[in-house]
Amino acid sequence: MKHPVAKSVGWALVHAARLHRTRVGERLNGLGLFPGQEQVLQALVGGKTLTMGELAGLLRVKPPTASKTIARLAAQGLVQRATEPGDARIVVVRLTDEGSRRAASIDNLWNEVEDDLLRGFDNKDTKRLRKLLRKAARNLAGSSSDEGESLDEDPDTDDIEEAPAIASVG
Repeated sequence: MKHPVAKSVGWALVHAARLHRTRVGERLNGLGLFPGQEQVLQALVGGKTLTMGELAGLLRVKPPTASKTIARLAAQGLVQRATEPGDARIVVVRLTDEGSRRAASIDNLWNEVEDDLLRGFDNKDTKRLRKLLRKAARNLAGSSSDEGESLDEDPDTDDIEEAPAIASVG
């Protein structure tokens, strides 16, 4: 007899997310990074300069968590911190050249893991899955939250009809 959670969408989502995070973590380790640090580097790609507050908000973490992560990345020479001219209380962060190189490696890493994740999916299945996951996130975030609204930014999902109920596989 199967465990009651075997048919749970939430359980399957958590299981897939943990496997994804483990796979990404293993590959990040090869770059000398820990999970979560890649998000900081990617947020700063393209010459962006963000305040610590902006970075914490973007990553949806508390400012002390962002500060600790930035300190670790600065110690590796991947980011540079500076005070804002005219207001020394505001700290801004930007990538170093090495940080930019590492961010490019992260893009490749994410693409490799994405390929593993979506092996056997056709383009339509991929778009449908992305749309369904965004819809689920909106449901959990609440329709009026900023997070829910930002999930609608993918024009590729507009042409996909609502997916029919998916039969249990297994």
